[in-house]
Amino acid sequence: MSFTTKQKQVGRSRRHHRVRKKVAGTTARPRLAVFRSNKHIVAQVIDDSSGRTLAAASTLEKDLKSGRTGNKDAATTVGRLVGERAKAAGVTTVVFDRGGFLYHGRIAAVADAAREAGLEF
Repeated sequence: MSFTTKQKQVGRSRRHHRVRKKVAGTTARPRLAVFRSNKHIVAQVIDDSSGRTLAAASTLEKDLKSGRTGNKDAATTVGRLVGERAKAAGVTTVVFDRGGFLYHGRIAAVADAAREAGLEF
């Protein structure tokens, strides 16, 4: 059975809402939210209680945009960057929000690189 693009979007949206019912970022433990598209990947450390983004990294940034942006190597770079920036902002522990995506491939690469950069989750 093949799904249309709209059906895939609705399914991911439902999964994301299901995850977000349980996962919330606090000041003590912000949320590491990951979004991936076909071409890019974005990671943000968000404090939901104040609605602020504490650290972020993306393949849309000028220094990362030059090479390939939709593969696991780029995802690893984004994970390492967001981990370093979060540590610089004083964040050590986070809760991981996979954004309705399967914990596999690029999403897992971001998580592993963020852990290696010093974030705990």
